[in-house]
Amino acid sequence: MTETPFSLGYKMPAEWEEHDATWLSWPKDPESFPEEILPRVEDSYIRMIDALHRNERVCLLVDDEKSERRVAQLLKSNGIDSTNIAMHRIPTSDVWFRDYGPIFVTKKGGVAFTRWRFNAWGGKYEELKRDAQIPDKIPLGGIRGFNVQMVLEGGSIDMNGLGTCLTTEQCLLNSNRNPSMGKSQIEKNLADYLGATNIIWLKSGIEGDDTDGHVDDLARFVNRDTVVCAVESNHRDDNYNALKDNYAILEQAKDQDGKKLKVVQIPMPGKVLYNGQRLPASYANFYIANKTVLVPIFDDPNDQKALGILGKLFPERKVVGINCRDLVYGFGSIHCVTQQQPKTPRVDSDLGVG
Repeated sequence: MTETPFSLGYKMPAEWEEHDATWLSWPKDPESFPEEILPRVEDSYIRMIDALHRNERVCLLVDDEKSERRVAQLLKSNGIDSTNIAMHRIPTSDVWFRDYGPIFVTKKGGVAFTRWRFNAWGGKYEELKRDAQIPDKIPLGGIRGFNVQMVLEGGSIDMNGLGTCLTTEQCLLNSNRNPSMGKSQIEKNLADYLGATNIIWLKSGIEGDDTDGHVDDLARFVNRDTVVCAVESNHRDDNYNALKDNYAILEQAKDQDGKKLKVVQIPMPGKVLYNGQRLPASYANFYIANKTVLVPIFDDPNDQKALGILGKLFPERKVVGINCRDLVYGFGSIHCVTQQQPKTPRVDSDLGVG
């Protein structure tokens, strides 16, 4: 019998469980971030790093010595102490570490990582496929890795740390990911390698999303039994029906113990356009760090409403709005560019504690 993380007692922890580090890759790809917006994207990164490094290590991938010097100067000029920031000279094609990086799993006394196949969101970007090598290149201190023969991006799933997983049919069942796998085989892999024993299948994603419906723009766990779900109030908006359908599914969904979830609505920002093209702007693309929650904002009237909702849901964390109006030009924002590396759970602690 093949050993899998779940058979050895591992499972993917919830994002709010304590981190050892947050991984990021410095922006530079001219297709994602043209020269005219790159400085503002870099500023968003500086704001993220500033909020993160005070309470957890920041591991930042930079292409070369020149990039490292530039980032170091930006940190210094913004008054950021780099003591808890580790830069690694590992070239990447783009910044979407959530999708091509390792996905970590834990058990009492142990941390491991899973290495899934990455095909650049269904083969859309040939030049970005080389980021599939990143899990093998980054320094992870010799922790054990598990190879999974299945295409999966980290932004396509969200876990409550107890076995319940949110995902979408549009993404995981898409023929451009794993055409030879049926739903049951995909569910088995999620259980074997992440401990996802209870999967809630939402339908479709938002307009402008090139990932085929990543769930981290739609619905996110904020504690063991509560999900934030993006909703659109404008009946004429192209997102209205898809988000309404997803909300209805969550209203009827149950957790791993057969109990109904609490579902909290969060608004969508108004359309964010660039040269007439709609971008996938969503407040659901937040990132839960050790002492903070980083929330994308878009110079929109709903920014403060979204920050207020999340502030009530995370009373023990500081909710920080990060302007992502330019970052989302690359078709993602804060959750898409981050990946948490969890601390090793103590032998005398319970997994799943937020």
